[in-house]
Amino acid sequence: MDGNGKWSDTADTTVLVVDDTAAGRYAMGALLRRAGHQVVAVASGNEALAELDVRLRKGMLPDVALIDVHLPDMSGVELCRRLKARPHMAGLPVVHFSAGTVTPGDRCDGLDAGGEAYLSVPAEPEEIDAVLRAAVRAARLRADDQALARRLTRLSETIFTIQAARSLQELADAAAEGCARLTGQPAAVFFLGPDDELYRATSRDRTSLAMPDEGAHRVVAGLLRRLSRGQSGVQITTVPAPLWPAGFFRPGVEHDARLVLIPTHDGRAAVCLATPTRSVRRVSPEKESLVARLAQATVLAAEPLLMYQVERHVALTLQHSFLPRPDRLPELPGIDVVVRYVPASQDAEIGGDFYAALRTDDGVLTAVGDVVGHSLDAATVMVEIRHALRAYSVEESDPAVLAERLDRMLQRYHPEVTATVCLVHVDPSTGRTLIANAGHIPPLLIRDTGSADYAKAEGPLLGIGLPHPSPTELFLEPTDRLLMVTDGLIETRGTDLADSLEHLRAAATGALPGLDALCDTLLVCFGHEREDDIAMLALRLADEDRPAAG
Repeated sequence: MDGNGKWSDTADTTVLVVDDTAAGRYAMGALLRRAGHQVVAVASGNEALAELDVRLRKGMLPDVALIDVHLPDMSGVELCRRLKARPHMAGLPVVHFSAGTVTPGDRCDGLDAGGEAYLSVPAEPEEIDAVLRAAVRAARLRADDQALARRLTRLSETIFTIQAARSLQELADAAAEGCARLTGQPAAVFFLGPDDELYRATSRDRTSLAMPDEGAHRVVAGLLRRLSRGQSGVQITTVPAPLWPAGFFRPGVEHDARLVLIPTHDGRAAVCLATPTRSVRRVSPEKESLVARLAQATVLAAEPLLMYQVERHVALTLQHSFLPRPDRLPELPGIDVVVRYVPASQDAEIGGDFYAALRTDDGVLTAVGDVVGHSLDAATVMVEIRHALRAYSVEESDPAVLAERLDRMLQRYHPEVTATVCLVHVDPSTGRTLIANAGHIPPLLIRDTGSADYAKAEGPLLGIGLPHPSPTELFLEPTDRLLMVTDGLIETRGTDLADSLEHLRAAATGALPGLDALCDTLLVCFGHEREDDIAMLALRLADEDRPAAG
């Protein structure tokens, strides 16, 4: 048995003989060697413990201990009890023996201390050999059962973790760690998506954080693409080095790779768990079976995340196609406008954030809003709201009236959906500004005097049928800037909204002059790895002597 509790493949066993008489050690050693065993002989309990400590450090524990009940420093039963109390020696089988009279109570004491059997000597050599081998077999089966139970526990723990993953990267990290725990060696996990995008992770037991370069990842992606083409179910194969790039298991080191590969149900993506191996040598069938189960659980967890990636891409494409690009806003006489749109981080769901800048008969109408909810449905409703607003603004520019109409549209066609929106109408000739706010963050008016205040404009959400108040009126000065944002810019889990609004006000006050500088400053302050989309619009009265975004 080695230091990890695993049994050797040889039929011969190493026996630790503990006997305080030299003649007894010699006789028992000779008998056991004739039977094909290797023998390590010591004279006392303390010598036995010292010898086992040395062998444990070397990973060379004996397969069985044959212990005399009567020792000079402690009883054989006490020695057995101490061995069984040590975690790394508890699996060592113990057979007690005695040349004296043995009572049933003595036998019971030995068994109660954890011993496997009790021999009365002298005994026939065949009996001694059979008892020792039976003790080794029983310990081997017990150790195998315990190892399997540990692996099954690790498998269930890993499956629980991967089922809780919120992104493909989280899933890959969890699967790599779980595979390493199951196999006791480094592991790498790859997801090849339908667009050939490769997600990957390695277990933390690698000795360096340096990862193979992009060329190595392209090689792996090509291998997975070829191996999974036209396949279904679990596929287990070995890819020899150098076909498998170096460095995934140990930095800079070439390894053959044992792959467990499973395509998704639709065959458009594949999950691969990889571990190092030597040539085509078969690994433990039980380990390989557990890794295959882990791969199956991983692909089941990956499928909805991959589907979400596709849906997220569609939603983003929809939003980008209907939101005017910042450099392609319509001509807005008398008004300078700058917009920004930043999708949520890759791990977050896409929302229904939008902006609009429209020319009306008597000025300019701007809007920033957010459909409550996420994913493709929210993006679709967002498009309808923008189209409805464009249609309504052809004949109506009062933002309060427009809010009422958008509210009725949602109630009729999407009664389960609500949205927030802030509508601002500006008359460039006078600076007169009307604001209707439906449950949204109010606009922030930034003066060149170094002050900034939120407009006192509020009202109910769109889609709930409550009346909307008259618009708030204010007048823009040529040096004023008006900022409109969605809550994705400032909302952070666990942070009070009032504190976030104050943070935004302070950041806007300290921004450099100009609309672009204002938006870029705020994105730097707030916009890293946000959990929601960000839509932002900043405007000011145009000045012929000032650049458009100045």
